[in-house]
Amino acid sequence: MTKQVPLGADRRDAIADAAIHLVATRGLRGLTHRAVDAEAGLPPGSTSYYLRTRSALLTACVNRMLARDLNAMPAFDATTSPLDLVVGLTVGLARDRPDDLIARYELSLEASRQPELRTAIDEGGRQLRAMLAQLLGELGVPDPSAAAWPAAAMLDGLLYDRVAGVGSALSQEDFEAGVRRSVGALVEGLRAGR
Repeated sequence: MTKQVPLGADRRDAIADAAIHLVATRGLRGLTHRAVDAEAGLPPGSTSYYLRTRSALLTACVNRMLARDLNAMPAFDATTSPLDLVVGLTVGLARDRPDDLIARYELSLEASRQPELRTAIDEGGRQLRAMLAQLLGELGVPDPSAAAWPAAAMLDGLLYDRVAGVGSALSQEDFEAGVRRSVGALVEGLRAGR
């Protein structure tokens, strides 16, 4: 049985997904248009047809990860506490999408040398911090927009340690407990204005 080749937007997503996986598993040196075609099971030349330059390919990775982040955000309702939501999103991202995290860190470093990529990463970060600010507001944090940056940086540090540091050796339960303690302490401090 032959593999069905995606078309249109599905093909663009397949290309970005394959590129993210390659960046996560092989690093940026392993990311070529030809390697993406092979990883995605697409005919040779497909990636370069949709994304002519390496910069376009890298930006597609960032945009695809952002789309997944936004789609993973559940609607806030009265049955779920905002604290549980932040903890659940953080733990779920580390558990379910480690390739995205590793690729994000690789791409963030590369963005320090590529303004177009930096722009895409910064725009995605602004969108995610705006969503985090809403949750912080629900938790009673004063000036949640200003608090979103340090909160996002702390969460990012926890995620980085989970995929690339000693935190990778923690059990799932210990990681979740540590995230819960950290987020709880941060929110408490932000509420108190410390």
